[in-house]
Amino acid sequence: MDSARIYGVNCSPSPQPINFINENEIIKLGNYEFKAIHTPGHSPGSLSFFNKENKLLISGDVLFNGSIGRSDLPMGNHETLINSIKNKLLVLPDETKVYSGHGLATTIGQEKISNPFLI
Repeated sequence: MDSARIYGVNCSPSPQPINFINENEIIKLGNYEFKAIHTPGHSPGSLSFFNKENKLLISGDVLFNGSIGRSDLPMGNHETLINSIKNKLLVLPDETKVYSGHGLATTIGQEKISNPFLI
């Protein structure tokens, strides 16, 4: 709400969550299953979602095509972000297609060899 006020936007408080998603929890979307991967660094509760069957990762604002998420925002941490990416995402198959919160899609293999923040 503080961010909204900065920009002169009126908003109501969000409702409290009913439950939280835990690491390794399987989230079902239609016929698809995604494993939740805790990837803190951009924010403490960042989650990425991996569909093993289709080798597809939704990385949110953690990993981008040729870049990584911001860690300079409140509660972000650069070292934690890099560790999350290297230890939890780059271990996925190289052909895993990565869809981030912004920009073009990429693959895990491409990011291993070309992402300047990770090599």
